[in-house]
Amino acid sequence: MSLPFPALAPAYEKSNAVNELLEQAIAAHGGMDRWNELSSVSARVLGGGALWGLKGQEGVLDDVVTQAELHRQVARTTPFGRPDLSSVVTPDRVVIETAAGEVAEERSRPRDSFVGHEIATGWDRLHLAYFNGYAMWNYLTEPFLLAGPGFQLEELAPHHEDGEVWRALRVVFPDEVATHSREQTYYVDAEGHIRRHDYVPDVFGPGAPVAANYSFDPRRYDGILVPTRRLVYLLDAEGRPDKNTVIVSIELQDVRFQ
Repeated sequence: MSLPFPALAPAYEKSNAVNELLEQAIAAHGGMDRWNELSSVSARVLGGGALWGLKGQEGVLDDVVTQAELHRQVARTTPFGRPDLSSVVTPDRVVIETAAGEVAEERSRPRDSFVGHEIATGWDRLHLAYFNGYAMWNYLTEPFLLAGPGFQLEELAPHHEDGEVWRALRVVFPDEVATHSREQTYYVDAEGHIRRHDYVPDVFGPGAPVAANYSFDPRRYDGILVPTRRLVYLLDAEGRPDKNTVIVSIELQDVRFQ
């Protein structure tokens, strides 16, 4: 069921300033040479936040294991709703399958199933599987995926937050990558760590607010630096993160690369 996805190798055709910023981030996270020696990652994922209750999917992602291929967009999450079920996500297909590999539910062109949705629209299990699968694949492959073919990069003005200055990288994703939105912004600190990541989740429907995804507690596994905790907030009318409500929380444990 895995669909072809281009290898994520360096393909810079950008300005020297942007090259330097992305190269700094990639070097800080372990370097492209080490990344290209690896093929997959797995992690225990402890999920939380207000989004899952809003979508009618409480508890499904509380404690799961996600496995992701590094050079193709394929992500598997186990268990998924029941101990004997897993979800498998590629850009063009989402499947819920049994431990024996039998298809319990599936959906082609899963992005189309969100047409007409609003932020409060409930999700079925295939909606949840698709959103979780593509999002976790993006998070587990950052910043290396940004060096892939078809990405457009532009450095923006520096961003000031909590007494720090972070460099800002505007990224336009190619259509082949399933992601939150085509245009996203990454904020990189002086050490090359991605501290914040802004996007508009298109699957929430027209008029969806900007989400600010903060990364914490980076640890190195098999030579690759991985943020082990994320907190996602929505921006208010003044463009500030509303930290009174955690929309999504993610904690990673037992991270392993192969």
